[in-house]
Amino acid sequence: MKKLTVIGLFCQGKEVSDGQSIKTRILTDELEKYYGKEKVQRIDTYSWKKKPFKLFLSCIAAVSRSENVIFMTDDGGIKVFPWLLLLPNFIFKRKLHYVVIGGWLVPFLKKHKFISACLKKFDYIFPETTLMKKGLEAQGFKNVCILPNFKNIPVLKESELPKNFNEPYRFCTFSRVMKEKGIEAAAEAVKNINEKFGRAVCTLDIYGAIDPLEKEWFENLKRDFPPEVKYCGVVPFDKSVDTLKNYFALLFPTSYLKEGIPGTVIDAYSAGLPVIASKWSGFQDMVEEKVTGIGYPWLEDEKLQEKLTEVLKNPKFIFDMKINCLKKAESYRPENIIKILLKKLS
Repeated sequence: MKKLTVIGLFCQGKEVSDGQSIKTRILTDELEKYYGKEKVQRIDTYSWKKKPFKLFLSCIAAVSRSENVIFMTDDGGIKVFPWLLLLPNFIFKRKLHYVVIGGWLVPFLKKHKFISACLKKFDYIFPETTLMKKGLEAQGFKNVCILPNFKNIPVLKESELPKNFNEPYRFCTFSRVMKEKGIEAAAEAVKNINEKFGRAVCTLDIYGAIDPLEKEWFENLKRDFPPEVKYCGVVPFDKSVDTLKNYFALLFPTSYLKEGIPGTVIDAYSAGLPVIASKWSGFQDMVEEKVTGIGYPWLEDEKLQEKLTEVLKNPKFIFDMKINCLKKAESYRPENIIKILLKKLS
């Protein structure tokens, strides 16, 4: 019998840059290190809608042959997998677990009472943030345990931090390129600040895969970029620290409602970058104000320019936070996070 089966978006054989696939792969890799590959089974949900019957049989087999079954999915798969796993579990009585990716689950379950009832029968639900845990408990869940996001990337050594930063100060974004990630707000803030100062006091490099549904929007946006703002393409997830370490700080003006513990902030901390961010729902779990970053009110993009202006008038303030970011990054190492899950699987 397998110790456990992980059902999730592995996208086997493909290069991935999305948070869901990366988290699913890293979590499973860590479980295999602990239990051994022969004790861990993977079921890939990539394009599962094209082969639903095959997936249905795989899930039944997983429940019958594994002590624990973990599924990791977004708001598409959540409508299927809870009841799909519960049906055979009436017979086999295995331990079922759901590892949440992102911060969307609480409002979703308010509208989907049947799925909520199914998940309450699971052994554990693992949300990423304190706010999500409280939200689930307010809906009557008693099987909730926080499991923060994590990344298997190196953390820069303090001795490797750049010693000097000068004008123009280099900022970046490092997330999926889409409207809700605040890319336009970041570009606009940098453009306006340089115009206000009458010189190029800061620059913005935009990294990340362009959302397929928003390519036209981004192409139109790029036409208005000043020379200080440019798109720099996609960086492999294991090269993020090398790419980010020479930047001054990360801009994260997200308005994305599904945000949980974003991997981009872990990337930034690992490279010693403080974060200037909107206060999304997981902000307080991840950013300590004026210690590892600076926040401004959710959806108030004009405040980003104010915060950037304050930073540019006192750049030493950002440099003093960089060491704190490296220390914070250690708490998101997979070997530290996985201990939380292992206790519940025993």
